[in-house]
Amino acid sequence: NLNFYLPHLDLSNRRNYHTNSKLLFKPRYYCTEIAKINSDENKIAWFLTGFTDGEGSFQLSLVKNNKCNAGYSSQLYFQILMHKKDKGILELFQSKWGVGNLKDKAIDAIGFTVTGINNIKVVIDHFDKYPLITQKWGDFQLFKRAFYIIESKEHLTVEGIKKLITIKASMNKGLSNELKLAFPDIIPVKRPLLQDQEIRDPYWLSGFTSAEGS
Repeated sequence: NLNFYLPHLDLSNRRNYHTNSKLLFKPRYYCTEIAKINSDENKIAWFLTGFTDGEGSFQLSLVKNNKCNAGYSSQLYFQILMHKKDKGILELFQSKWGVGNLKDKAIDAIGFTVTGINNIKVVIDHFDKYPLITQKWGDFQLFKRAFYIIESKEHLTVEGIKKLITIKASMNKGLSNELKLAFPDIIPVKRPLLQDQEIRDPYWLSGFTSAEGS
């Protein structure tokens, strides 16, 4: 079982924690063994959403592929890149969702990546139930729109690829120069804008602060 730090814990006596204790303290960051809250799925779920609002990335990849009838292959993936010292948080994502892979990305970096239409469905179900509250929500909505195109096999047609291109144009950093040259007449879809943002759960705040706080 994986566990992680939440802000209500009293760590004022952290010097008294010792190596045999389940409350082992490590300098610079709180390890994933500090708190046992796995019995409360809502707390964990909101933490994961808050952390994703800070560090997560929803990606749509379109690559030239002459073996495909539409001329391009497409792939959706959800990814978080972190320093290896916080690998435990990525293991928490993997444990709770039951999908995704961990892979070293650099000397000190590790990534958690979810691919595959069935696995992506797990990611979408999570964020439908525990919504993002930053403007990353817009990327998620576009990501989900692309998911339905791919799930229905529409991406195997030229028209389907063009629909994915219009979506990708409004996600993250938009289209690559290669795709802009290949699809010069594409009109990006309107990017969804989240309004009336509200922190729905304090555990979202814990996750977001773990990702972005200083």
